[in-house]
Amino acid sequence: MFSGAMVALITPFQDGDIDFQTLDELIDFQLENGIDAIVPVGTTGESPTLSHDEHKQVIERVVKAVGGKVPVIAGAGSNSTAEAIELTAFAKKVGADATLQVDPYYNKPTQEGFYQHFKAIAEEVDLPIVLYNIPGRCGAGMTPETVAHLAEIENIVAIKEATGSMDQASEIATRCDITIISGDDSLTLPLASVGGKGVISVVANIVPADVKAMTDLILEGDFTSALKWHKKLFALCKSMLSLATNPIPIKAAAAMLNMASEELRLPMTPLEESKKAVLKQTLQDYGLLS
Repeated sequence: MFSGAMVALITPFQDGDIDFQTLDELIDFQLENGIDAIVPVGTTGESPTLSHDEHKQVIERVVKAVGGKVPVIAGAGSNSTAEAIELTAFAKKVGADATLQVDPYYNKPTQEGFYQHFKAIAEEVDLPIVLYNIPGRCGAGMTPETVAHLAEIENIVAIKEATGSMDQASEIATRCDITIISGDDSLTLPLASVGGKGVISVVANIVPADVKAMTDLILEGDFTSALKWHKKLFALCKSMLSLATNPIPIKAAAAMLNMASEELRLPMTPLEESKKAVLKQTLQDYGLLS
């Protein structure tokens, strides 16, 4: 149902508030460059520091700005099942095409807890769900067995795999037919070798057409040509993770490219000046800056 190049959209801020005008411009940029889906208010969209009202405002604004041109997969996860259901119901009400549901963080639920959490959301709101497995940020994650069990539920249609483990992805692929989407830009092509169908991408915030060029080739089965794009994108993708915690580097990059302010909300802080020099060189090497 969902495949190709999907952007994990940043949430632009200006003087502490959401910059909705710039948000609209970012969406236009994505649509003009052929992005396959837009994913607002996930990790990259700084959902943990948005109020619930702001979270809902962003979802509604993105749905309106996209205007049905591509799917909107709205971040609606929470470590509170009731809150996740509330956000999911709102996403459906305003016209989102699906929701992204992150592992409940901090709580460290058991595998049965994961299952019951996502099952409750799926049963309460009839809207496609993309699971988001990222134990490195959540403190715990789902096993392939749990994912396969959840895949038996009709409206759980895909998983954003951000464990970094090819074995994990391979085992999911052997246990069920759920759509596997990469949650790490640098692993999009490797993951495709075990059945991955695309990426929810951070770097697509600044190079959506290039990410799409690679995923189009992957979906066509032309892995040789896709490898050329993988190699071109690799250093840029790694810089988004190695310089600082996401979304600090991508916001710094967006600012350097005059796309959006680098402003973040505490406890996230701007990229250090020494690392900005490294990032600037990476953007120059890629051809984005002169």
